[in-house]
Amino acid sequence: MTISSSLNAGIAGLTSNATRLATIADNIANSQTYGYKKVEADFHSLVLGESGAGYTAGGVRASTMRIIDQRRSIVPTDNATDLAVRERGMLPVASATEVEATGTFKQMMLTSTGSFRLDDAGYLRSASGLMLLGWPADANGEFPAVSRETDSGLVPIQVDQSSFSGNPTTEIGLGVNLPATETEPTASGDPVQLSIEYYDNLGKPQSLTVVFTPDTSGPLATNAWNMQITDEVDGTLVGDYDLTFNDTRTGGGTLASVTLGAAGGAYDNTTGTVVVNVAGGPIEVELGLLGTSDGLTQLSDTFAPTGITKDGAEVGTLTGVEVDPTGFVRANFDNGDVKILYQVPLADVANPNGMQSLDYQTYVATPNSGPYYLWDAGDGPTGDIVSFAREESGTDVAGELTNMIRTQRAYSSNAKVFQTVDEMLQETTNIKR
Repeated sequence: MTISSSLNAGIAGLTSNATRLATIADNIANSQTYGYKKVEADFHSLVLGESGAGYTAGGVRASTMRIIDQRRSIVPTDNATDLAVRERGMLPVASATEVEATGTFKQMMLTSTGSFRLDDAGYLRSASGLMLLGWPADANGEFPAVSRETDSGLVPIQVDQSSFSGNPTTEIGLGVNLPATETEPTASGDPVQLSIEYYDNLGKPQSLTVVFTPDTSGPLATNAWNMQITDEVDGTLVGDYDLTFNDTRTGGGTLASVTLGAAGGAYDNTTGTVVVNVAGGPIEVELGLLGTSDGLTQLSDTFAPTGITKDGAEVGTLTGVEVDPTGFVRANFDNGDVKILYQVPLADVANPNGMQSLDYQTYVATPNSGPYYLWDAGDGPTGDIVSFAREESGTDVAGELTNMIRTQRAYSSNAKVFQTVDEMLQETTNIKR
């Protein structure tokens, strides 16, 4: 019956517009929710067919889709571990409740933004109970090969807030000018010395004493020196070298040769370095390449340590954690040391809109989205990670209010159809009277 089908079509219209209104209400309610992805309702006609008896109304159906691949503006914040993904890719997270109960997680979820802070156990977690996941680095800050198609290598990021850091010194650069006048036969021949601080394996400051003794034995200036390096930890002579310098017009004052004496490692002509073994292990000392002025020189009449450089650091305490654009989680210490602890990958799927939506702006891959792949941030199709930032809500309030007016009018029109069909049926009933 066409009248009955009209009634059914009107009911379908009311139901479909109610669905659209629900999506509008959801979008408006989340207009200030960081990382929220808006939902769109789409209508599809339902055609039952036509026959000689007349047209039968099929009505309408509503389907909804969350627009996950749509990215909104990134706004700055004042927290180093507020993170947002620029362009494509999503951050891996897990339920904090699950991690606290089991120490691990079963389901990896994805999100495009999050405000993470260190909790009392050192986990990077959000106020909504999500923990950031990453690959852990080894003691050297390197990352072993892991599977990119599964979450088996990921762990909740946890930082020991009471941790200390101290790096032993492994390299020292000697930028020193020796006085050329001191190798003349009439010079005093007095040695000059230099004390260089270094850090041992326990982060304690120690010192090396470098003594330069000129050779005054020749009838003319010899341009030759003996250099001895002593480790003051135990007074051991760790380096003994005979140095000669050029006096040519083009290379005057530069190293001409380095000869190994009673202690130390041989001079490397390709790097301009020697290796000395202190109590805590080897230290590479850069003297400079032969014929260059980038290390030891002999000019004029002045002894001048022009540039002493060294690596290593004394013990320092943790001052903060940050995530760089490539996803490396770095711990900063008050001694200037920086350690790489984890790497946060970015997950990508072929069809982001096919993922299943969960609470707190999180998503999981489904057969409709395709499997995920874990990329290094900035590689492949993925963007980079922005710290001190959050992604705004995907809701356009003005557009949603406009859609609300249209939906209200459409709902009223469908209600009018329902009312008209009811009146027509009443008239049909009255014919019998």
